[in-house]
Parts: sequence; structure tokens; C-alpha cells
Amino acid sequence: MKKWLGAILLDVLLVLGACGGGNDNGNANNGNDNAGNNAVDASAAEDLFKKQCASCHGEDLSGGAGPSLETVGADLDAGEIKEIIEEGTGSMPAGLLSGDDAETVADWLATHK
Repeated sequence: MKKWLGAILLDVLLVLGACGGGNDNGNANNGNDNAGNNAVDASAAEDLFKKQCASCHGEDLSGGAGPSLETVGADLDAGEIKEIIEEGTGSMPAGLLSGDDAETVADWLATHK
């Protein structure tokens, strides 16, 4: 039971770390207006999260069948979180989100510290 819980927690932390790592640096490497982009990305990320992730991680990120993601960005960067989202971990299946959708959610989750 402890191994299963640990695997889920690690998965959640990886997912959340990938989300926030990209936006916390304040870099505008994508050439977009950061002020407008962050609001749109957060809204899009929340919508994707609610559709694909909230049933296990809770709409408020507090957890449930999956671990809490409330502070996942404190432990994982956006790349690590994206990898977990795309590849799955523990009981979390791979492919729930991929590509830009996985990156959007990972960047958003990484901001949760």
C-alpha cells in the first residue's frame, strides 16, 4: 500500500513540476505577449485539467484517487510534469494528454508551489 501511494505521489509531483517550470522564469522565449499569454494558458490549462485530470486529482488539485497536486511545482519542473502526463506513472495511464495540451497543463501545474 505504501509503495502504491508513493508511486502515485511521485506521479503527481512529476506532472505538476512540468507545468510550472516554464513560466516561473519570466522568460518570453516564445515571442508572445506574456501578460495575455499567461491568462489564456491558465484558462486553457484549467479546462484541460478539469476534463482529463480532475476526476482523480480533484478540481481544486487536492487529490482523491490520485495524489494532491497543490504544490507539485515545488518538487517538479514543467518538463518533468509533462513527461509524467504523457508517459503515465504508477496507476496513472499514459496519453491522457499529449503535445501542446500536455505542455499547457504541465506549465500551469508547475506554477503551483
